[in-house]
Amino acid sequence: CFITRGVDMTGLTKHAKTINPRMVIATLHYLDGTRHPVRNKLIFLLSVKMGLRAKEIANLTWSMVLDAEGNFTDILTLDNAASKGKRGGRVIPLSQTIRDALLPHYDASTRKDPQHRIIQTERSDRVAPQVIVNMFQKWFADLGYEGCSSHSGRRTFITNASKKITSVGGSLRDIQYLAGHSSLQTTQSYIEGDSRAREKVVELV
Repeated sequence: CFITRGVDMTGLTKHAKTINPRMVIATLHYLDGTRHPVRNKLIFLLSVKMGLRAKEIANLTWSMVLDAEGNFTDILTLDNAASKGKRGGRVIPLSQTIRDALLPHYDASTRKDPQHRIIQTERSDRVAPQVIVNMFQKWFADLGYEGCSSHSGRRTFITNASKKITSVGGSLRDIQYLAGHSSLQTTQSYIEGDSRAREKVVELV
């Protein structure tokens, strides 16, 4: 992973380091002490628990998680425009963790205008993807997590999901869909190997 002058280069290298469970907990504790802990923890969880890109996090609107009556749905309906064009859009189930993180951001104005962006700042009702990238860069730098960037949460999600998908009857094709990748090869490139798992499987065959 290379981070140069505030620009996240992991989109080119796809080698951002993954985050282990201890690091996830430590990051959430760290974000509790930031100026906007509720918003910042939501941003982090959307990355590590849903695998969203910085652009997707920045472009989320309430209409993607609410029904016609303004109630939360069980899914995030991410349209193509919020992602990477013609094939980036997808429907992702919302975990209870994400629903709980979204709830503090919901208010009466959301019902009136479901096109409001979920992630906002004090100065603007929307954020640029680069702002999200820079946030992750600062957080991980403060925590001393070298090689981590805005892509680390996404890569962590894809790696963890790939290890568990067969236990629920799925396959890597399902991970490919959740990640919004056009090819399975791209999904596979995101998955970090596990040397201990390789040792165990050799003993099983």
